[in-house]
Amino acid sequence: MNSLQSADKRFVWHPYTQMRDWSKWDNRVIVRGEGFYLVDSEGNRYLDGTASMWCNVWGHGPNEVVEAMKDQLSNIQHSTLFGLASEPSARLAKKLVGLARGMDRVFYTDNGSSAIEVALKMALQYWHNRCRPKKEFVSLEHGYHGDTVGAMSVGYIEQFFGAYKPLLKKVHRIPSPLLYGSRFDNEKDLMGWCLEKAEKTLKKLEGRCAALVMESGAQIAGGVVIYPRGFQKEISKLCKKYDTLLILDEIATGFGRLGSMIEYAAQKSQPDIVCFGKALTAGYFPLAVTLTTEKIFAEFLGKYSDNKQLYHGHTFTGHPVGCAAALANLDLYEKRNLMQQIQQNSQYLKQRLTEFTKSDIVGDIRHKGLLAGIELARKGKPLINLKKERVGYFIMRESLERGVHLRPLGNIMMIIPPLAMGKEELERIMDVNLELVKKLEKL
Repeated sequence: MNSLQSADKRFVWHPYTQMRDWSKWDNRVIVRGEGFYLVDSEGNRYLDGTASMWCNVWGHGPNEVVEAMKDQLSNIQHSTLFGLASEPSARLAKKLVGLARGMDRVFYTDNGSSAIEVALKMALQYWHNRCRPKKEFVSLEHGYHGDTVGAMSVGYIEQFFGAYKPLLKKVHRIPSPLLYGSRFDNEKDLMGWCLEKAEKTLKKLEGRCAALVMESGAQIAGGVVIYPRGFQKEISKLCKKYDTLLILDEIATGFGRLGSMIEYAAQKSQPDIVCFGKALTAGYFPLAVTLTTEKIFAEFLGKYSDNKQLYHGHTFTGHPVGCAAALANLDLYEKRNLMQQIQQNSQYLKQRLTEFTKSDIVGDIRHKGLLAGIELARKGKPLINLKKERVGYFIMRESLERGVHLRPLGNIMMIIPPLAMGKEELERIMDVNLELVKKLEKL
């Protein structure tokens, strides 16, 4: 079995991976999970320090979510939402509308990128259906919203998407409030400048801008940028002032990652459209949602001949197994009082992060909830390359040797564990990260 897996893995083209480098490594093949551990084909165990790409909540193995998925499979495996309704999708939509203040309608997709595409199409068609066409978009620098064409356009990162620029729509960008490396000494002045630039852009585009798109509470893939208090609230006000829709991306930041179930509520900002994914199903099934208000939904109603309907849909839209998983997952949040545990672990994380400030290769630390970014720098310059390898490769390789799976963002060490991880496992993740920093200091 192991030899077969070893041979088979060479056929897989891995995401965001330089495959020439990948082929040189002793790569692990994961075959099962045990609690918060991943187990490879050789029986080695690795603590899941990346929440399986930022989405895992409860760890791996049997639990109530898995049982709900099995129950759904025994009833009906898949049925379409094209022309038919489904019981799990209806129940989940009601649950989500109850959680997400101010939202009234739920559109289902399969992944976060698709949820963003739906949001962009909703915004464009909303103004089109009102006979007030607005075709421009505004987004934040360092934003990331997915890998499909529209999502890349509003979440453009040159290193990721430069080759695809001919496909993309031009989008207006406003500054992201990242204090580290900026010309400002404090967040207040930085935030004031960012908001001034945002208002100038929205005023210039008045009557032409369909929506402003931003991650809610923090930017993750763009470098772990935690918004200053009040920033998102003020952006929300500016959107209303200039009659621009606000699209919030909570795909990675919602459902507890930043310490709040619904992050936009904690930010005291009200979106017109919001997207959720990742932790929605605890990472057990590909499902994402785009929620919007009754006001926007109403503009898509009319006679069939009016051609106002939203032209978007996927084969697996509102998949019953995914909806069953999400329902059971959200019930577990309440049953196990997960948000309180997240708050406690966030305080522990904050405490442990102070240990990293003593290192001369740590340039900055950014933290909120169960998310932290430790920016590595040497003499003020990003620590990206070592003598023999990239710092990212070093962290991934060395962490695996210590029984923990970590994946940094370039020179930024990421702390983003499964949301329900216990203090003991979180302590181990922090110990390994600190160990790696101390080893890097000597290289």
